[in-house]
Amino acid sequence: MTERARFIFRGQMARDSFIEFALHRAHRLDLDIEMEACNATSATLSVEGQNDLVDAFEMACSLGPYDCIILDIERSDI
Repeated sequence: MTERARFIFRGQMARDSFIEFALHRAHRLDLDIEMEACNATSATLSVEGQNDLVDAFEMACSLGPYDCIILDIERSDI
């Protein structure tokens, strides 16, 4: 079963690093990804794919790249 979810990751973001990290993880998990916005305090993106892999993506990004500190995640189904 597939799922489509929108995430807003909030915290201290190194923009380019987080984008590269999220894109890499999405591709490794065979998820379609759409980056909507990313700045120094938040990143908004949508992913689509197998339910368990969407959950794995959320977990991976919550840990983030080494130079980002994720403080909060907002998830909504699309």
